Amino acid sequence: MTTRVLISGGAVVTVNDDFTVHDPGWVHVVDDRIVGVGAGDPPLAVASAADRVIDATGSAVMPGMTNAHTHLFQTFFRGLADDKPLLDWLHDCIWPGAVHLDRESARLAATVGLIENLRSGATSVIDHQYIHVDDAIDDGVCSAAADVGVRFLLARGWADRNYEPSLSESADQVISRTRRVSDRWHGHDNDRIHVEFAPLIPWGCSDEAIKTTVAEARSWGVGTHMHCAETATEVEISVAERGVRHVEWLEQLGVLGPDFQLAHCVWLDDRELDLIAARDAVVVHCPVSNMYLASGVARIFEMHQRGIRVALASDGPGSNNRQDMFEVLKATVLLQKIHRLDAMALQPEDVIRMACKGGAAALGRTDIGSIEVGNKADLVVVALDSVFVSPVHRVPSALVFCASPADVTHVVVDGRILIDDRQVTMVDEAALIRQANASAGDVFRRAGVESRLT
Repeated sequence: MTTRVLISGGAVVTVNDDFTVHDPGWVHVVDDRIVGVGAGDPPLAVASAADRVIDATGSAVMPGMTNAHTHLFQTFFRGLADDKPLLDWLHDCIWPGAVHLDRESARLAATVGLIENLRSGATSVIDHQYIHVDDAIDDGVCSAAADVGVRFLLARGWADRNYEPSLSESADQVISRTRRVSDRWHGHDNDRIHVEFAPLIPWGCSDEAIKTTVAEARSWGVGTHMHCAETATEVEISVAERGVRHVEWLEQLGVLGPDFQLAHCVWLDDRELDLIAARDAVVVHCPVSNMYLASGVARIFEMHQRGIRVALASDGPGSNNRQDMFEVLKATVLLQKIHRLDAMALQPEDVIRMACKGGAAALGRTDIGSIEVGNKADLVVVALDSVFVSPVHRVPSALVFCASPADVTHVVVDGRILIDDRQVTMVDEAALIRQANASAGDVFRRAGVESRLT
């Protein structure tokens, strides 16, 4: 049955090539596609035929953002490592608890994390999912994405050396297990769920395994997602062992390309930036996590100058501790301003493009990230009429510097209204939180990790 949704009366931030803002404007959705966009009032025929009209007066209508790098299982790990750098955080917090996850705990953690993303304006999520102590965990995470309705890319993580033994796999195991998950979930539910390969970190992956899995990914027509140059220590490890920095290593292996998503990229030199630009790889910037773990400040201004495609992300809730894309928007701009002592380093429009079109690039899609006829109907309505936001002189500025998840009133993914007047439509949110708390307590009791839940 055809469904027609009309959103009208708000400032429509299209994020098209000209960054047109129709204020006021309207967006017409039929089933899962945008079929009309314009300024002023919608045509009478469109309004009269709509099955549902969302009055966006006093609000902005924007494309759904993409949280292009997170670890959903870490919703169970918030606040457990507020004082640790990355490598200590992994050894002391993540590994001891993560090895006790199972399908159901992973499903609950992912469901909480995906709803958090929707509430922060992210209609698409890339989950770098590297916990495989139970073969069913990936199915649990994907089933959460199916139930919630978010656009989802499972980047199935792996390491084959120098890593927690129970979380390590050979290249053959990686390919066979990823194939099983892909056969079950890739293209599921109107092509809303995808699966790709995700080597975890350079020091945890052998040269041969990288080359083998990237070749396999390309034969499947999917991408590769990887942490890269997150900390200075990790780059020093690479130089000491391999004689090259992270991006140089990927270039030497012949794997760097437009289907590669490089998460973090904090410690890159000029040559590495030039290599990324030349190979058209996508950088995924996680500013809040980089501050939380004291990892450093990525050179986003220089990437922007070189035309490098940049997506934005929260990183996992264990190193943030929230998945809030509005916070990410603001932090991205402010970090570049203060790091360069340049108030003009980035503009609000720049980071909205990164969160929307840059996120689409990370997903390997051209049909999301802007409000244009023919694109998928992934849309967010953000109220601008609160004391925290008004008066609004420039809508993009208000979205970046003033808005928060509390202002998100409606979220549409694939034409389905998943948040309606601030209410989640697909799950009992209060019951979910109770179930997740109980499950997390069980996980950390088994792990012997002290928390208020145990």
